[in-house]
Amino acid sequence: MSELSFRVPPRHLYVHVPFCARRCSYCDFSIAVRREVPVSDYIEGIRRELELRGRADESLDASAEHWPLDTLYLGGGTPSRLGGAGIAELLATIRSHASWDDGAEVTLEANPDDVSLESAAVWRAAGINRVSLGAQSFSPPALEWMRRTHDVDQIGEAVNHLRAAGINQFSIDLIFALPDDIPRDWSDDLARALALRPDHLSLYGLTVEPHTPLGHWRERGEITESPEARYERDFLLADATLTAADFEHYEVSNYALPGARARHNSSYWLHVPYAAIGPSAHRFDGARRSWNVAPYAEWLRRLREGIDPTDGSEMLTPEEIGAEATYVGLRTTDGLVLSDELLAHTARWLDAGWASIVGDRIKLTPLGWLRLDALAVDLTHAGSR
Repeated sequence: MSELSFRVPPRHLYVHVPFCARRCSYCDFSIAVRREVPVSDYIEGIRRELELRGRADESLDASAEHWPLDTLYLGGGTPSRLGGAGIAELLATIRSHASWDDGAEVTLEANPDDVSLESAAVWRAAGINRVSLGAQSFSPPALEWMRRTHDVDQIGEAVNHLRAAGINQFSIDLIFALPDDIPRDWSDDLARALALRPDHLSLYGLTVEPHTPLGHWRERGEITESPEARYERDFLLADATLTAADFEHYEVSNYALPGARARHNSSYWLHVPYAAIGPSAHRFDGARRSWNVAPYAEWLRRLREGIDPTDGSEMLTPEEIGAEATYVGLRTTDGLVLSDELLAHTARWLDAGWASIVGDRIKLTPLGWLRLDALAVDLTHAGSR
């Protein structure tokens, strides 16, 4: 029996596409840097994994009508490096095992320099209806420091191509809290992003991971991380700027116009089951989390030899499930339903401006989200007494 087992087929599927032209300075993801992307080999691997999952799990029947999806997310890596025809072939391969209707959310992560009018038109015809665009900054020095492959002009050009192709739902990703010596005006980045009229933005504070180019630069003393005060200032400026522009700050890192919340990502925050395929892909059946081997070459080798690429799994205890539910619940504006006793425990959060209570729910404010990890631990410990 496969490590992946669902009583009810999950309605959400993540597909990891690992290929990148180069590694960005901050990137700690599982990627495969390739000058020429092996599109056919990769899609062969996806087909084999879909077949393997379908054979091993009765609920994931190999016929498409038995696995309906509400959301499909192509992430990476840089999925847009598969090109127009590659994405079309990938979606056709997935459709041979799953189905979705016109109301489903089908998202593609893309770098601006991969978006042409021709590629966007092929993506839309193949079924892509939402794009997450990795802009990261509108500052040329910042883009160069991040080792991004696009320039500033290509961000606006990509948006124009998406709209011309009929992809009107798109999110812009930006990174904040860069080191002070990087020439970058965060308020200008926000203004230029808003000028492109996206319906969604995802904003991530820079973290320096050990095995990244940034991590090595830090070890050599070549960079100094941004202080916590800078992180807080950038975070709160974004909240004030975007909410004033009618965006809802609905999750700690995400903003949306009304009706434009990211449905796929919301499945993670709602703690519902989701499936995932591809190298390093992580999946969750409601109680067990499992993941594939990370290196692309090893993932493909195993599948070609008929070996399940699952690399590990863990069955969550009731306590772990409760702790995770607390953490993900506090991440969103939906908040958490709490007992009277736990609501009383959080009274000091209200006094500090970290949270508000609406009925029997507690919801963190932006100031509270800056302390999310500590508050989630505090609430988990209080609930376990």
